[in-house]
Amino acid sequence: MPKALIADADPMRTCESLRSLNLPNTTIDAATVDPGDDRAAPSCRVTATVTHPPAGDAIKVFIGLPMKSWNGRFQGIGGGGFSGGSAAGLRQPLLAGYAAGSTDTGHEGGSGSFALDANGRLNWHTIRDNAYLGIHEMTATGKALVQEFYGKAPRYAYFNGCSTGGRQGLSEAQRYPADYDGILSGAPAINWPKLHVEQLWGHVVMLEARNFIPQCKYDAALEAVVRACDGIDGVNDGVIDDPRACKYDSKSLVGTSSGSCGAFTAADADVINKIWEGPRRREGTFLWYGLPRGAAFALSATGGSPPTGRPFAITLDWFRYFLTQNPQWDWTTITHASYEQLWDQSVEQYGAVFGTDNPNLSAFRDRGGKLILWHGWADPLIYAEGTIDYYTRVQQEMGGPQETSSFARLFMAPGVGHCAGGPGPQPRQPFDSLISWVEQGHAPETLSAVRRDDAGAVTRSRPLCQFPLVARSNGKGSPDDASTFACRVGS
Repeated sequence: MPKALIADADPMRTCESLRSLNLPNTTIDAATVDPGDDRAAPSCRVTATVTHPPAGDAIKVFIGLPMKSWNGRFQGIGGGGFSGGSAAGLRQPLLAGYAAGSTDTGHEGGSGSFALDANGRLNWHTIRDNAYLGIHEMTATGKALVQEFYGKAPRYAYFNGCSTGGRQGLSEAQRYPADYDGILSGAPAINWPKLHVEQLWGHVVMLEARNFIPQCKYDAALEAVVRACDGIDGVNDGVIDDPRACKYDSKSLVGTSSGSCGAFTAADADVINKIWEGPRRREGTFLWYGLPRGAAFALSATGGSPPTGRPFAITLDWFRYFLTQNPQWDWTTITHASYEQLWDQSVEQYGAVFGTDNPNLSAFRDRGGKLILWHGWADPLIYAEGTIDYYTRVQQEMGGPQETSSFARLFMAPGVGHCAGGPGPQPRQPFDSLISWVEQGHAPETLSAVRRDDAGAVTRSRPLCQFPLVARSNGKGSPDDASTFACRVGS
């Protein structure tokens, strides 16, 4: 728990009195004391509705204010998928003494159907609320409520998010650089208009090949590529340290057994290689990055007998509500040609509102803002090379690697899945590293990562290095001990 920044930070008014607070275009719907329990600290819970007349939109904002021991900070919490966030996200920061905020970004639930109005047309204001306005309004409302409740403004404001939450944090840095002093952005959905079209690529490939790969063959291919490339970094630990160094070709699998699914065919190998390669136009030119070798084939999932495609629900929502504007759109009708057209439409139509890939972070930097990005190399949903692509462009825009690292740093996590999970050591308390950087000026050279057994005991530790450096063993001591690794230039 971070040290309190403000002495005697007790409430200056009752929680219930916040109901009468007058904020622009905002209605305070509820302000009640939550007594808390063993999992939640006592807090004033405020629900507000923010609108943008005459649009008729309604952004629900959820703010939690500690009844005692406020640490002097505000923490904004991100969402996931099409869900902007919820009141449940406040529990953890409240326990640590933060005033905290979350929001539904203008719609309930995780469906993408909010993109269309009652007449089946694009509801652009609600789309913007979800893309960026909702988080900003939550932040402004939260800070105003902190000021009114404690009689003091938060000393620092932080944003903490992964996946959609990671994208929301970057949106704040790009669009509203004064909102936050520090941003932790994990597995960020930065390139939203590209990655959501990319997520259907495996099914387009299988449709075109008329060959839906059964799940057991995907599992066998994953095991084979990990065996082949595990030792590239000099340590055999069941993790591919940097998938870009792995050149394994699934043609090596042809004729070998995948267990109950039978032998791999040349057609199977071709599909798997194309999924690893990533979306291409019909003439072969690059569209986006593919599945990293060592990540599960979750987005190309199949099921049934004979196997058929099982596209990701969020992906289908993007195609149905945002691109085709047809909730009944049948993904099995897509062709390579129509896929290209929908790709171009997605980038052109939504790049400015959802893209969140503007590399110019000068306003955020000039205010003293600090940004920690991290991404798991085995992320099966948002491919890590998209984050590397963005960070590299930030370096080019902001004066080079050294200048960029003064305010923004990227850390890659080998073997880690989407925000968590996977065989690799998991990032441990990266948010604490962000606070130390903002408040004490201690820029993180590494992030700590650990793997635990079922009892919670640490069985492996590793440093996560500042990109582009990678952790390499010194060959002495246990390969499960972080102290035997150092950050070096990758091979």
